[in-house]
Amino acid sequence: MSDIVLCARNLRRSFQAEGEVVQALRGVDLNIARGESVAIVGRSGAGKSTLLNLIGALDRGYDGELRVFGQELKSLPDRELARFRNRQIGFVFQSFNLLPHLSVGENTMLPAYFGSELDDRETRRRAHKLLADMGLDGRFDHPPMQLSGGERQRIAVARALLLEPPLLVCDEPTGSLDAKTSEEILALINGLQQQHGTTVVVVTHDPQVAARAGRIVTLDHGRIVAAPCAEGGA
Repeated sequence: MSDIVLCARNLRRSFQAEGEVVQALRGVDLNIARGESVAIVGRSGAGKSTLLNLIGALDRGYDGELRVFGQELKSLPDRELARFRNRQIGFVFQSFNLLPHLSVGENTMLPAYFGSELDDRETRRRAHKLLADMGLDGRFDHPPMQLSGGERQRIAVARALLLEPPLLVCDEPTGSLDAKTSEEILALINGLQQQHGTTVVVVTHDPQVAARAGRIVTLDHGRIVAAPCAEGGA
């Protein structure tokens, strides 16, 4: 099995905006190794979220080459892409993206409803364990909107990890949180990364968040301007 989780070569992405073509990514070359922790940083408009959405298989309207676990994403039909994303990639959003009409437990179990081979009993067991690990034991049946921002982000992390994906992708995971809660979430993600060898890619504006990663990749105007080799750790 290859040690390279992600390989991008001359990766380009453009959008139409007000009749003009906006070049969000302008030829990105990037490798990310198995078990690595990488922070993607840069000013607003640098292309960070665009790159993260491509890595997370949420967008495949790109030119160039992008392979995740050896799979060229744009070659997959829609249904296979959705299945690949559900099994291989966990996504943590800044805004949590919890469904308010579902309970904490139901939100956590949501990935299992989209093509998972887990039965109901195992799905529920995993959800209970993850929530307990997040300090949310006893909140399984609560509405998520009754919980604090930090608790809701913990639910989002638990949901992302339900199917034990080998790649965890986080978009500003502490952007909506206070300093203390942010530190708790970062410690949680880093602990999980070290314990399970999960590959973690985080987009952030926060230097303290970036400093927790093993490697920092800096984007500017759609190009990588700094991406030193990993030194290990998270």
